[in-house]
Order: sequence, then C-alpha cells, then structure tokens
Amino acid sequence: MTVLFSAWGYDVTLLELASVLLAFLAIGLGIKGTRWTWPFYFLSGLLYGWLFIEFDLFASAAMQLIFMVAAVWGWFTWGREGVRVPGRLTGGQRLLGAAAVLVLWVALAPLLQSIGGVATWGDAFMFVGSLGAQLLMVFEKVEAWPSWIVVNVVGTVLYASQGLYFTSLFYAALIVMALVGWREWSRRRAAAEPAVAQPAPAHA
Repeated sequence: MTVLFSAWGYDVTLLELASVLLAFLAIGLGIKGTRWTWPFYFLSGLLYGWLFIEFDLFASAAMQLIFMVAAVWGWFTWGREGVRVPGRLTGGQRLLGAAAVLVLWVALAPLLQSIGGVATWGDAFMFVGSLGAQLLMVFEKVEAWPSWIVVNVVGTVLYASQGLYFTSLFYAALIVMALVGWREWSRRRAAAEPAVAQPAPAHA
C-alpha cells in the first residue's frame, strides 16, 4: 500500500487516509440529517473493507458490506428531505435490540477465531454493534448515536491494539462526533414534540 507520510513511526497509507476522510464527511453529513451522508458512507465502506482485509480483521471487513448496503437503503429511505424529525425506540425495543446484539456477539466471536481472525471478541463486537447502530441510523432513530458512542469506544481500543493507530485516532474523534449527533437529533426530536399542556387553574 502507498505510504503518504509517517507520524511517530507510524506509516499512514493513502488507503487509510482516504477511508478516514470519507467517513468523516459521511458522519458530519449524517449529523445534519441530509441524505448525502450515504454516498460517502458507501465509498468509505468500500475502502475500509479493503484495508481491514489487509489486517485480517475479517468481521470489520464484512461490516463494511453492511455499511454499503445500508448506504443504498438509507439513500432511498431518507428521501430528498433527509431526517427532519428523528424517532425514538420504546423501552421494550431497546431491551430487545441489546439482547440481540449480545447473542450475536457471543455467537460470532468463536466463528471468527475458527477461521483465523485476530482480536476476535473486539472485531465481532464491532460487526454486531455497527450493524445495530447502522440500522437505527437508516430508520432515523435517536438511539443510533449512543449506540455509535459504544461502538466507537470499542473501535478506538481495538484498532490501536492492531497497530492501526490512525484509524484508532479516527474512532476516538468519532466518539465526539457521535455525542454531537446525539445532541442534535435529540434537539430536533424535542422541538417536534407537542408542548405539555398546562393544567387549567382551579376556580374559587
């Protein structure tokens, strides 16, 4: 892979830098709720898939296929207006989603280990957690952003442990962006909710 520059002994390749820049654009546009987030998600997923295959992070590579499919799906689901009023999950839906992520995570990690993957528990969580967060994003749910915070924390640690320091730094920055996205979508949701009716004053 073509090395663009070295920083503190780490070689930053053209592939990794392009993947990071496209992902930054995708997430920044996602915070704004415009459908133009999705073409950048697609391109970033394509490049990151290539990068992760080079490092034997098979689940992280497969995760990019989900991003690419979700990008096409999201483009048509969001429509021209993008996200105007984000929705929220019910308490039951949150519990069901968390349970599904846990079950899939426990099932996937041993499978990755059997095919020679590295850091399989972290890699498996990135796959399953990203799948859940991306689905919430497509369906315009506020809960997508706190889900991304958890995924990005795991990603920061995982990719640093595998020597992908530039990508690890990128995931650390994504934690901040997910916090901003959570605040912005929550604000939009709150602004759209009807004001709570004030009780009528009691008559003497």
